[in-house]
Amino acid sequence: MTLPRRSLIAALTVLAAVAALASLLFGSVDLSLARLFAAATGSGDRVASIILFDLRLPRTLLALAVGAMLGLAGAALQGYLRNPLAEPSVLGTSNAAALGAVAALYFGLAELHPAVLPLLATGGALASLALLFALAGRAESPLTLILAGIAVATLAGAGISLSLNLSPNPFAAMEIMTWLLGSLENRSFDHLWIALPCIALGTALLLWDGRALDALTLGEDAAQALGTDLGRLRLRLLIGTAIGVGGAVAVSGAIGFVGLIVPHLIRPLTDRSPSAILLPSAIGGAALLTLADLGVRTLPTTNELKLGVVTAFLGVPVFLIHLMRERRLW
Repeated sequence: MTLPRRSLIAALTVLAAVAALASLLFGSVDLSLARLFAAATGSGDRVASIILFDLRLPRTLLALAVGAMLGLAGAALQGYLRNPLAEPSVLGTSNAAALGAVAALYFGLAELHPAVLPLLATGGALASLALLFALAGRAESPLTLILAGIAVATLAGAGISLSLNLSPNPFAAMEIMTWLLGSLENRSFDHLWIALPCIALGTALLLWDGRALDALTLGEDAAQALGTDLGRLRLRLLIGTAIGVGGAVAVSGAIGFVGLIVPHLIRPLTDRSPSAILLPSAIGGAALLTLADLGVRTLPTTNELKLGVVTAFLGVPVFLIHLMRERRLW
């Protein structure tokens, strides 16, 4: 069922707003609408104000921002690589950002200043971009880029495994593993101000090339004939992905599958052109991650589930649906 673009964006925006409101209301201590409004206006009780401004509001805003970035990056990469299973981890960006954060934890640099871990994570993503360009060279084939990305992701994964293997004590290994599982627990506005500039810049770069991605669906030669500069397109897309996803991973840890799930859910509701999927995927990603974070906070478990675990479970049905579709076509 195809929906008009404006109707789809409006519906997804309402869904994201409802998810954000539910995230502010519900948790280990539920707040009523009246109590929430009173705390937001400064006339509420102190407990409600602490819950809202110190715990839930920064966590909700981060869930929206990180989810939007991951959903948008997945949609852009699927359009550029013409691969329905592409997501930021395909190019090694997520693994490299995780490696930078793990290095901050392993060498104790994260204790020097709260900004060190996010900066190293973003630096890792940008370093992976430089390595990706070095490996892929001037080749503009999507297959070349995917193979180079797999090499970068494997190298970063090996570095993460090495840090776990050489951890000086079980507590250091547990801290690294906890971060790798992905979570928005105990996040503050400081984390939001660190991630937001990176996410904003990455979002702007990825939304810039919607029409160029549409032209690319006709093939590289046809896109060039239509005036698309493939070199600049690739540069903007990779820089946008590296900076945006690096900033997101820096504060949330490694959260996978959002960039894979959301475009698959959005695509049947559009005309399936890459430009029609970009913005809805960003809004849908914000709604999905916010709802997933709400789920990990409200599920009756002894220890709070990690967000990356929940999104990984959500990704399984997408793979199965794609598998069954391929089997029917075969």
